[in-house]
Amino acid sequence: MSALTDLTLRAALQGLRQGAFSSCDLTEACLERIERLDGTLHAFLTLTPELARQQAQAADQQYAAWRQDPSRGLPPLLGVPLAVKDVFCVSGVRTTCGSHILENFVPPYSATPVERLLEAGMVMLGKTNTDEFAMGSSTENSAYGATRNPWQPERVPGGSSGGSAACVAARMAPAALGSDTGGSVRQPASFCGICGIKPTYGRVSRYGLVAYGSSLDCPGAFARSVEDVALLFERMAGFDRRDATCVDVPLPEIHLPSEGESSPLRGVRVGVPQEYFIQGIQPAVEQAVRQAIAEMERLGASVEAVALPHTAYALPVYYLIAPAEASANLARYDGVRFGPRQPADTLWEMFRRTRGVGFGAEVKRRIMLGTYALSAGYYDAYYGQAQKVRTLIKQDFECAFEKVDVIAAPVAPSTAFRFGEHSEDPLAMYLEDVFTLPANLAGVPGLAFPVGFDAQGLPIGIQLMAAHYREDILFRVGHAYQLATEWHLQPPPLYV
Repeated sequence: MSALTDLTLRAALQGLRQGAFSSCDLTEACLERIERLDGTLHAFLTLTPELARQQAQAADQQYAAWRQDPSRGLPPLLGVPLAVKDVFCVSGVRTTCGSHILENFVPPYSATPVERLLEAGMVMLGKTNTDEFAMGSSTENSAYGATRNPWQPERVPGGSSGGSAACVAARMAPAALGSDTGGSVRQPASFCGICGIKPTYGRVSRYGLVAYGSSLDCPGAFARSVEDVALLFERMAGFDRRDATCVDVPLPEIHLPSEGESSPLRGVRVGVPQEYFIQGIQPAVEQAVRQAIAEMERLGASVEAVALPHTAYALPVYYLIAPAEASANLARYDGVRFGPRQPADTLWEMFRRTRGVGFGAEVKRRIMLGTYALSAGYYDAYYGQAQKVRTLIKQDFECAFEKVDVIAAPVAPSTAFRFGEHSEDPLAMYLEDVFTLPANLAGVPGLAFPVGFDAQGLPIGIQLMAAHYREDILFRVGHAYQLATEWHLQPPPLYV
């Protein structure tokens, strides 16, 4: 039965429709693998086995009815297991955001992306670990303990969606939901050797996604192939009137190249920004990314240099805007409605004690940074100026996409680092996001997928970025590359 966990989302769907196995079989295989491996990896914070079994049984009943009467039709992702990052609300299921301040919070409603995937027939296995309130690049900041990388457990899986990435890489689930505020889908996908999509800002509803940085947060998805993340994206995306930032723009037709197709990328223009190949990048990362770009050229794409001149400002701009928005968003966690209230003689002292106990060090650091940037006398000098530079970064991308269809770049300067390596140096940790932040600031979509390994056997990822609402071109290029290569087929050696 363990072989069922090796199936991709697409292969699992095909097997279910052909009757090769049942959703109950597939779900039990995933639950057994979680029980066997998660004591080491700690990818999950909350498991929902009874809910999963109920949903799997319902899926099998639908398949049985469909076989008797094919005119009934089937939900598009019926019976396939899913893991959900613990920053998405799920009705009746504990949602902690990796924080003690929400340790007993059970929401009465579900986030739109979760709702849509469950309506498409997916089976929910549980909630995955995350840096507290999605603030981090390693999943070391979770109040409930760190998640480990399936490739080498002494290394981080990336963050903040490290739990989701680790569980997909370790074959605990064929798919998982994540969120990307500054690279939190793409960087864990790269570190864990899987695929991840950050859609255009506003393309997928944020309703029910617990807010960190409201102008940056973006629901995303993980799977083991580009084709699979495209399937998830199609079900998640679309207008939602419950989210004021969700756009009413038609979804593009996604046409993936066929196996054996000659020059599948003919006519596609790939841009390479020199600003992303900086001093200090791990040589193996640069080599693997450049080789991947050369493979895209072999598949018919044209390659040319593009300029993104304000890239160097993305890091300071992000760490002004995101903490400022976090400062406002996290003000609601005061011990009155959420969190374990601390006893005190005055209201203000209760606020101070509750937040002091409930929030971890990194969340406190970002709240203080953001509050300072928004304070009287500093707003214009810091936050206001950062918003102006953000516009310049967005304009850089707009100019580049007048010349090319996609931009190809590294996801991170290095492969997965060891636990504690950046713990004493917050700036070093923030620099892990230096290549992913610009896409969030500009609101453009990004797709990450594996393109090689370093000398230690750790995965290396590439990211492709496209113009707003052009996720279709990302999937086309990524799928064509995966038809021609096998990097995405390699499992972590410790967990085969």
